[in-house]
Amino acid sequence: MPAMKTPVIETLVIGAGELGQAVITGLLEQKPECARSISVLLRPSSGSTRTDIARQLKQKGLQIVYADLATETVEDLSVLFAKFNTIICCTGFVGGPGTQRKITSAVLKAGVDCYVPWQFGVDYDVVGRGSGQPVFDEQSDVRDMLRGQSATRWIIVSTGIFTSFLFEPAFGLVDLQGAKVRALGSWDNRLTVTTSEDIGRLTASILAHKPPIQNEVVYVAGDTFSYAQLAGKMEHYLSRPVTRELWEIDWLRAEVAAHPDDGIRKYRLAFARDTGVAWDKVRTFNALQGIEVTDAIAWLKHQQRHVA
Repeated sequence: MPAMKTPVIETLVIGAGELGQAVITGLLEQKPECARSISVLLRPSSGSTRTDIARQLKQKGLQIVYADLATETVEDLSVLFAKFNTIICCTGFVGGPGTQRKITSAVLKAGVDCYVPWQFGVDYDVVGRGSGQPVFDEQSDVRDMLRGQSATRWIIVSTGIFTSFLFEPAFGLVDLQGAKVRALGSWDNRLTVTTSEDIGRLTASILAHKPPIQNEVVYVAGDTFSYAQLAGKMEHYLSRPVTRELWEIDWLRAEVAAHPDDGIRKYRLAFARDTGVAWDKVRTFNALQGIEVTDAIAWLKHQQRHVA
């Protein structure tokens, strides 16, 4: 009797933005020879940027799949997803409310073996519903959907916020030009941040871990600090004093009430808490596995050198 062929494990990465590209890089670093078994889902578009991304992915040996998550039905997506053993969702809330529930429903309907949902953020079990950010409620719904079944194994990677978002001017926490640091809720509140590059590498390492990790929330962190510590870090980085400004809970709530359609204000309110948005770095997957990561100041220095 001839030997049975080992089946090729097909992986689908949904999205090729900042996180999607990082996850693809992480997967290829783990197993460069498996490029042909990795597909990337892109939204159909005739735009030059989308065309360039597709060409670059094909040059790496990856396959391209086209689908519009906003318009495809759960049934349509499930037919597409059924071709893959592992699906990693790297597209967040840009598809609008309900997108993550739709993707998860399609994954479960397709009977995908392993699913890594878009949960690259806070600990939604702790934050729960009613945080002030409605998209967080949907993330709790996704967890309920995954835990309510047993056919598809899942891995949730909790990362804190992306390090780049910490320094996003619109978010308002760090003003490099004005040498100002703002705290959400309290100077003792903490944040966990991780770079997208590290999230990509760590997600690939988590998927490759032996024995396999399944049906678990895995915590990673590039850095964890209080707002007071962040102010100290920025003073050291800038080599000058920084202005400290506290955005208190009542003010943040009033801001959301006055601007109910402003997602950034909702994020500020959601992060103004002392639980669920930070965890000790020593107990993370990267620390326990001895995997080096980039802290916030190292990331900032790299960005400044790149700009210069």
